[in-house]
Amino acid sequence: MKLTKAMNGNALTIEIEGRVDTVTSPELEKMINESSDKAESLLLDFAKVEYISSAGLRVLLAAHKAMSKKSGMKIKNAGEDIMEIFEVTGFTDILNIV
Repeated sequence: MKLTKAMNGNALTIEIEGRVDTVTSPELEKMINESSDKAESLLLDFAKVEYISSAGLRVLLAAHKAMSKKSGMKIKNAGEDIMEIFEVTGFTDILNIV
C-alpha cells in the first residue's frame, strides 16, 4: 500500500493505493492519527484502492468517529468492488461517500 497525504489549509487529503488489509491498515491508521489534530476535515481518495478488509473498515470507522466531531470525513473515487464491500457491510449508510 502507498499513502500520499496533502494538507490544504485545515483539510487533509490522503490518497491510498493498493490493498487496505490486516497488514497495511495500521499504516493508514497511523497517518490519520498523526495528521488529524491539525485537520478539520479528512478526504480519503480511493481511486487506486484494490481491496479493503475488515481491518481497513475498522480504521475507517475510527476515523469517521474522530472526524465527526469536526467538519467530517469523505471518501471519493471508490471503485465498483470497493462500493460493493461498503454496501454489503452497511458502510454506505454510515460513511459520506461522494
